[in-house]
Amino acid sequence: MVGNNGNGLVADKETEREGQLAQANDDAVNEHSGANHDNEQVNNNSRRKFLVNSGYVLGTLAVGGALSTIFGCTDNNGGNAQEPTATPDGGKETEIPNYNRALMYFTPAQFRIVDSATERIFPEDDNGPGAKKLGVAFFIDHQLAGDWGFNGRDYMSPPFFTGEKVQGYQGRLKRKEIFDIGIQELENYSLTKYSKGFAELEGAQQDEVLKVFENEEANLPTISESFFFRTLRSATLEGVYSDPLYGGNANMEGWRMRSYPGSQMSYLNIIDKDFTQIEPSSLQAHLASH
Repeated sequence: MVGNNGNGLVADKETEREGQLAQANDDAVNEHSGANHDNEQVNNNSRRKFLVNSGYVLGTLAVGGALSTIFGCTDNNGGNAQEPTATPDGGKETEIPNYNRALMYFTPAQFRIVDSATERIFPEDDNGPGAKKLGVAFFIDHQLAGDWGFNGRDYMSPPFFTGEKVQGYQGRLKRKEIFDIGIQELENYSLTKYSKGFAELEGAQQDEVLKVFENEEANLPTISESFFFRTLRSATLEGVYSDPLYGGNANMEGWRMRSYPGSQMSYLNIIDKDFTQIEPSSLQAHLASH
């Protein structure tokens, strides 16, 4: 019942007031009406019914919104929980989840292997975070889901011949297929030698597996393991130093380790000064200028 809620009472009072005005109008019409009295009476009754029903709907919406706010039914964040974080002054603010941290191509098992492999290629140290914290595996995942993974901008029609090193890749497999096979071969080699999956190996063991692939010592019948390793290593570095827009370089920490300014709009305020280290800026910052 909406009559027990403040918003509902307002809606009911407004409805009652409209009904009284409509009734008064009916009385006036009754005094001066002629042959059209019956039709006008039907129209006025319909109008009163519409106003009453509208009042109930408005009251229900108001109550529903209030209850949703009280009990947390309304989630403007798409169902993703928001975690409170402390502000410098000791207060609480709501942290917006990073919706970019989602898989677009990898399976969860593939992601764990790539996440572990990239961390060994670009590990965390005293200089800053490694590939795992920088979100490099998400960067590679997003790239494989797009033109890069599907070789959308490369000529991929036969005939296929073994090319020179300066010609780059000349095969028929797309990058996403090379990654699918390479990741599975990493897992197979780890299971064969250590009886564990690659993601479960210790760091030194993971390094040993990656070195075997880098040196073309796995003797795979499927793909060139050294080419897979070089592609993985190149993609890892790109994920570390690309704009955060693409999923890696979280919070521009990769740029900070290199004192790289990122995508600045202008250097007019420091161009005449001595060397000045400035905070990096991403492509997202350009929105503030429009």
